[in-house]
Amino acid sequence: MITNFLSEYLSIIIFLFISLLLSIGFIVINYIASPSNPDPEKLSAYECGFEAFDNARIEFDVRFYLVAILFIIFDLEIAFLFPWAISLGNIGLLGFYSMMAFLFILTIGFIYEWKKGALEWE
Repeated sequence: MITNFLSEYLSIIIFLFISLLLSIGFIVINYIASPSNPDPEKLSAYECGFEAFDNARIEFDVRFYLVAILFIIFDLEIAFLFPWAISLGNIGLLGFYSMMAFLFILTIGFIYEWKKGALEWE
């Protein structure tokens, strides 16, 4: 029983063990070799628009949320397109037209956001 298990899953167990060792090794090497004296440029505000390590309850522009939501929407669209493209030969015309309807709805939403000015940055 154990030999049957090892013959089927030994390569997966070895792969997981090696990837775990490499991941831990890279983290340890980075911790040891990286400098720990950040300069003021590194601690300055980057993309969020307000100073880091400041009060978390300050107001900031809602467009940050809109851009993040749009990124998530189109990122998920790509996540649906890859399996669809691989299985397109098996799912036939119904699968093709279903995905075209999905892409059409997303395109309508993108055009709406564009016309409303959600992508404009002042």
